[in-house]
Amino acid sequence: MPHPNKRPHPSPDPTPPSPALALLAERPQLDFELEFFDAVLRKVGDFADVLRAQACNLTEKGLLKEGLKVDQQLVRLRPADPTAHYNLACRYALLKQPDLALTTLRHAIELGYRDFHYMTQDRDLDSIRKDPRFRQLLRDFAK
Repeated sequence: MPHPNKRPHPSPDPTPPSPALALLAERPQLDFELEFFDAVLRKVGDFADVLRAQACNLTEKGLLKEGLKVDQQLVRLRPADPTAHYNLACRYALLKQPDLALTTLRHAIELGYRDFHYMTQDRDLDSIRKDPRFRQLLRDFAK
């Protein structure tokens, strides 16, 4: 007799998974999320949390230009959100657009983004980190 505190192990399901489930099980999580969030955004285009997640996924997938559209949409939706502007600045930096990256980063700071330590470490900003305007921006606001 099994110990009363132990749960029995479920027996394996004798039926094989459906072809659709088998296909989903083989797909990478990132691809699934990209498709899923895209479907959500087609129905609810102003879902900020989904926009944020989709922008991250697009970056991870290397789809920087597609992610730019999502970041821009998020900034339009939340114009006073410093993190949305920070992420847009990162996107511009990744796309090697230093003027837009620095202008947008300044705006994010003016709106209240204050994680200066992270800014100096964030790999997304590598393309502007040696720019004298980046260092001046830190000096202007990190006080």
